[in-house]
Amino acid sequence: MLAVHLLSFYFSKLQEDHVKKVDRYLHAMRLSDEQLLDISTRFRTQMEKGLSVESNATASVRMLPTHVRSTPDGSEKGEFLALDLGGSKFKVLLVKVSEDGRGKVDMESQSYPLPEDVLGGRGTDLFDHVAESLKDFMQRNKLDLSTHERRSLGFTFSFPCRQTKVDEGVLLSWSKNFKARGVLGTDVVESLRQAVDRVGDLKVNVLALVNDTVGTMMTCGFDERNCEVGVIVGTGTNACYMEEMRHIDLVEGDEGRMCINTEWGAFGDDGMLDDFITESDREIDAASGHPGKQTFEKMVSGMYLGELVRIVMLKMARRGLLFGGRVSDALCTKGKLQTAHVALMEMYKEGLQNTWNILMELGLQPSEDDCVAAQHVCTIVSFRSANLCAAALAAILTRIRENKRLKSLRTTVGMDGTVYRTHPQYAKRLHKVVRRLVPECHVRFVLSESGSSKGAAMVTAVAGRLHSQRLQVCHTLAPFSLSPGQLQQVRDRMRVDLERGLRKGTHTGTPVKMLPSFVCTLPSGNEWGKYLALDLGGTNFRVMVVKIRSGLRRSVRIYNKIYAIPLEIMQGTGEELFDHIVQCIADFLDYMGMKNTRLPLGFTFSFPCRQTGIDKGALVSWTKGFKATDCEGHDVVDMLREAIKRKNEFDLDIVAVVNDTVGTMMTCAYEDPKCEIGLIAGTGSNVCYMEEMRNIKCMEGNEGRMCVNTEWGGFGDDGALEDICTKFDQEVDEGSLNMGKQRFEKMTSGMYLGEIVRQILIDLTSRGLLFRGRITERLKTPGIFETRFLSQIESDRLALLQVRAILQQLGLDSTCDDSIIVKEVCGVVSRRAAQLCGAGLAAIVDKIRENRGLDHLDITVGVDGTLYKLHPHFSTILKETVKALAPLCDVTFILSEDGSGKGAALITAVACSLCRGV
Repeated sequence: MLAVHLLSFYFSKLQEDHVKKVDRYLHAMRLSDEQLLDISTRFRTQMEKGLSVESNATASVRMLPTHVRSTPDGSEKGEFLALDLGGSKFKVLLVKVSEDGRGKVDMESQSYPLPEDVLGGRGTDLFDHVAESLKDFMQRNKLDLSTHERRSLGFTFSFPCRQTKVDEGVLLSWSKNFKARGVLGTDVVESLRQAVDRVGDLKVNVLALVNDTVGTMMTCGFDERNCEVGVIVGTGTNACYMEEMRHIDLVEGDEGRMCINTEWGAFGDDGMLDDFITESDREIDAASGHPGKQTFEKMVSGMYLGELVRIVMLKMARRGLLFGGRVSDALCTKGKLQTAHVALMEMYKEGLQNTWNILMELGLQPSEDDCVAAQHVCTIVSFRSANLCAAALAAILTRIRENKRLKSLRTTVGMDGTVYRTHPQYAKRLHKVVRRLVPECHVRFVLSESGSSKGAAMVTAVAGRLHSQRLQVCHTLAPFSLSPGQLQQVRDRMRVDLERGLRKGTHTGTPVKMLPSFVCTLPSGNEWGKYLALDLGGTNFRVMVVKIRSGLRRSVRIYNKIYAIPLEIMQGTGEELFDHIVQCIADFLDYMGMKNTRLPLGFTFSFPCRQTGIDKGALVSWTKGFKATDCEGHDVVDMLREAIKRKNEFDLDIVAVVNDTVGTMMTCAYEDPKCEIGLIAGTGSNVCYMEEMRNIKCMEGNEGRMCVNTEWGGFGDDGALEDICTKFDQEVDEGSLNMGKQRFEKMTSGMYLGEIVRQILIDLTSRGLLFRGRITERLKTPGIFETRFLSQIESDRLALLQVRAILQQLGLDSTCDDSIIVKEVCGVVSRRAAQLCGAGLAAIVDKIRENRGLDHLDITVGVDGTLYKLHPHFSTILKETVKALAPLCDVTFILSEDGSGKGAALITAVACSLCRGV
């Protein structure tokens, strides 16, 4: 028994000694985590260099855009052909994706040989051979060659190409024994198309050219939606991943993502890995067909691992460290030891026996310790390959995580290649090292069961899906794109309704009310005093004290407090609403210590009122969600006075009631005397302007001017906008509290734009064009898509990643493609709103010009409202539209900094000045 233990100890010690001997000899190939992280950092540097247009040409990691912008979403369907050219055999496939998307993929395939004379002959002969093989495959599978409909085809071409679109690729260099002449620098897709034409009777349409790594990612992405990286470790090695468009200088555009083919096999060609390269690596490189090229690939890929093990064992044998110092002719012959042998030698149970058999076939007489040492050489060489691959992959994963601004990333990596597939330890080693290097990245590795060829079909399927999707989305959104002719019609119809509203006795039945405001004088700058102002126009109510100082120290100081108007008050009784307003006033006066002070008051009331005096205004109709009863047709000033009497705590001198547009105009006119128009583009939409008294037929007198509150939100209530009204506008109208009313406002104001977008999103989702066809309960909720989301989503500074975050707040799990479409939807809705406002405003400024008999008008518009202030493009589009539709008018826009409440105080001050005779 003791003898058995001694023998066991002897062999264990013997094995340990030989393992240490190999470790000492190959110490340079054993890389620590610190070294791997250093390599990973260097790879990141090369990635960034490759993405930059200034440094791409000198980057060893080429970072080639593939123009593949989307991964499969499961809705792909149809029948596709695929070609796979990149190894010792050429493959043709027929891929059938069932209509239930992820349910089933059927494939028929046929491999065809690639003779040496074809690999090294003329390029035309190579592509003719491919086309003839394709024709043979189609005939074998009884695919009708006479059909007029062309079959979609994807082309997997596993060599570095410069692509400017998905169906084009200029070959940069051959590898893997391919040397066909006349192909470098040419478009391989065009070469394939020409060969198809020469062969004849082939009705195919080449829609996509993809690298094998891209094919792998797309293949795995069909089953794993989170797959955004593809890696090949086989005869060659490479990786691709989905990069943010905003970082890809070589391609125009900032929206979305694009798959980047890293071509990482060339990493180190610039000397970046010289301190990690061994003498054996240099011998491999010198004996290759392209010395100094594909440095990383020669340290990692299956084409070289077996040869690297052979060179190491030969060197060790010549130093007397293996085989008793003896070598054989086979051991000295290039290519006699292949990577498949390395995999056999590293097998868990049969490894030592396999090693002995392989060494015997090489003409050696190995001892047991030689077999242990040789097996360990294989382990170190293959482990280094996995380590290097893990370091580069860690760099890619870190970049994706940082692109997404995540502390922790969950993603899937699609894997393929003979080394990864067949080597017994490789996958496990790679996974372990990656997780150790980037613990913040939770990676799922998925083996591509169908190879990269299926991926080419998937790229083709995705391209077809996106093309179909694009057509449907464009068709849906087309009605929102208004032509110059349509905008001119809107302008002209608005002008007609402005005139109709001004005519005496007809304004009560016209959509554009043209309500006189009894404001006839703009601020002179000499106003002074202390005034109280109220501002009611939305869910918030503002009370303020405005102190106006004239002369050299001219200034306006405002002290205010904001109060909420609860929904139950907005839609309760009129008495409840005005009692709430008075309670807010009482609180404010207490807050300011002014309860016993009787100040002149201006009341900004942002709803259509028919005024018979500056302090008399009967509510025509509620808008913006207000539905308080017993108010319409009643004088709001009287209702306020009665509520003050009921409170019986203070008294107020109500001098003026004004619309918010009038208040805005007066606020801005205080700064710019040329301001004679007020525009609100916010929760609601409205305009006022200074009209000639002679044109206001419902008013007596022909001298001077008066501000007219157009209440243009009702424009179109008589059907004037039906030809540009979409089904989504109709749905929003039908779901509103005032169906059939305020049609123009419902197409232009912040209260409704988000709801229009929501209706479009529901429509697109129901047709499977968004969110994978899943309509969430939150998306079904009216009002959930607030107009502020449009402003945020359309911000030029906002990356699609943040757009997706906004959508996730709404319970919408979006892809980058979804985010692009949502951003486009928001864009067309807000653009139309701005253009319609611009067309209406053009009608007004041109009317003012004609009123005054001018060839050219200089005028200023005072503007307020969250849509105008906060939306990134609304104001620009509005101005451009006015300029185009009113070319004889130079219109300046100034923003109302203090809101319409200040304007109410100024109107009150002007009225008081007139009373004082100032």
